[in-house]
Amino acid sequence: MNQYNKDAAPARVPQEHNVRINNRKEMEISGVKEVDSFDNEEFLLETVMGYMIIRGHNLQLKNLDVGSGAVSIRGKIYEMSYVDGESQEKAKGFFSKLFR
Repeated sequence: MNQYNKDAAPARVPQEHNVRINNRKEMEISGVKEVDSFDNEEFLLETVMGYMIIRGHNLQLKNLDVGSGAVSIRGKIYEMSYVDGESQEKAKGFFSKLFR
């Protein structure tokens, strides 16, 4: 008797997306699918809620847990925003700068 069903896909549990900022110096983000790019002034993250851009000064990747989708960033945080269909102008400017 075969109890393994090849046709059954594993159930995907929707992951929560939370952002916590401590004194604009540390940031903890959950629900991160992928870190697309980062340097000391800008991070581009793909989250379960869309792409997120974090800008600042002297930014460093403090912790990355791929299994749980948790990212910690350290540095002076100036801005955090999401890039989606409604903010085409911002996305266009950012991605054109990214792919020059």
